[in-house]
Amino acid sequence: MSSEPLDINGDADKVHLVVLSGLSGAGKTVALRTLEDFDFYCVDNLPAALMPSLVGAVSRGGHRRIAVGVDVRNRSEDLNQLPQVLAELARTGVEYQLIFLDSRDDVLSKRFSDTRRRHPLSADGLPLQDAIALERKLLRPLSAIADRVIESSDLNVHQLRRLIATELGVGGGELSLLFESFAYRRGLPIDADFVFDARVLPNPHWDPSLRPLSGKDAAIREWLQGKPEVQRFLDQLTSFLDEWLPRFEADNRSYVTICIGCSGGRHRSVYLAERLAEHFRASREQVLTFHRELE
Repeated sequence: MSSEPLDINGDADKVHLVVLSGLSGAGKTVALRTLEDFDFYCVDNLPAALMPSLVGAVSRGGHRRIAVGVDVRNRSEDLNQLPQVLAELARTGVEYQLIFLDSRDDVLSKRFSDTRRRHPLSADGLPLQDAIALERKLLRPLSAIADRVIESSDLNVHQLRRLIATELGVGGGELSLLFESFAYRRGLPIDADFVFDARVLPNPHWDPSLRPLSGKDAAIREWLQGKPEVQRFLDQLTSFLDEWLPRFEADNRSYVTICIGCSGGRHRSVYLAERLAEHFRASREQVLTFHRELE
């Protein structure tokens, strides 16, 4: 895999299309969500034949960066049409990149086993290993013409998001920030640069009506915003990061991961990560969020 970033930010007037494909379980959904964080208009599992109509409609609406997921859930005829469709789009002035996510068979098997998800080709009783082999065969033509193949076997979700954000250059050359929420009971994130403990804050978990919700829901936000100590905690975190993140940029760092933990990783930490991301998105492009216990 080339280490030179793809030029997604070149001509602001052009439509930039990223087509994400790859094996089920290799990380396509994670990659698509990462691009969505960078203000791409994202659509998953789109039939290839509909791609020109989508690009036309979305670009007329003002979106210049579009990402589309294409995988084995497409009919084989649609997959076979994709090279022709992309060539037609290029003739209209659309700049595109086809990115293919791959992984070893043993890793894919373990991921399906761990998540207890069904492989999309297992609907007719096909054993998992046979389904993976068939999928690899069906997608081989796409991997052969991909602008970049990302091997995700040794990447966790956290690292894959970083790779998409930095090596694909989707946000330019500035410092990339990742705000990650987590539960302490499941251990610390392995790639944290900063870790902040929100367990000292009031916990909405003890309100039965709020317990099923997450820190992304309005009711949780309102509950936490009504607690002065939560706002003080947030203000102090924001001031700390405002002062020290420029030092990381001056040291030529390409990314920084800020992790916020609480007991369950659903309420306080999620809320704080989202609020911090909102603050820094006002002045930066490369700001991601990842909620480990929600994804």
